[in-house]
Amino acid sequence: MPDMRKYYNEQVRPALQEKLGLKNVMEIPKLKKIVISTGIGTKMEKDAFSEARTHLSAIAGQAPVVCKSRKNIANFKLRAGMSVGLMVTLRGDRMYQFLDRLVHNAFPRVRDFRGAPKKGFDHVGNYNLGIPDVSIFTEIDLDKIKYPLGMNITIVTSAKTDAAAKELLTMLDFPFAK
Repeated sequence: MPDMRKYYNEQVRPALQEKLGLKNVMEIPKLKKIVISTGIGTKMEKDAFSEARTHLSAIAGQAPVVCKSRKNIANFKLRAGMSVGLMVTLRGDRMYQFLDRLVHNAFPRVRDFRGAPKKGFDHVGNYNLGIPDVSIFTEIDLDKIKYPLGMNITIVTSAKTDAAAKELLTMLDFPFAK
């Protein structure tokens, strides 16, 4: 069992139940999944796609799914069926391991990090975060980075409100901006 999951079960759940005033144990907010996605521009070289796949699989610990375009867009020189991005959905132990690495390893490596923005909530209890460069993760070898790659991280929770989701993430040591 990952340390973050053990910490959630033993300390965060009882504290959340007391703080939010919940009577039923099933109402306590929890993490459902974490989705990591990245878009690959159509003007990038073919090598960028394989490099992005390698980096994303190293970060997530599982192989990413290729996202394809649904329709033709002439202005972007995009045809239906072209590969335009990659995504990974993490659940269970891998989700908690990734969140632990993100909070305790990746964020401290960012220069002048002042916290994650508070504006990333979507009014139903999910949090979205954009990372401009994947080099903050320790799994990535800096010498092998040839193309710049950013990623989007979506943390899906069972919380019904943004306040409950923010409280859950704060108790899991997620560093929000002051």
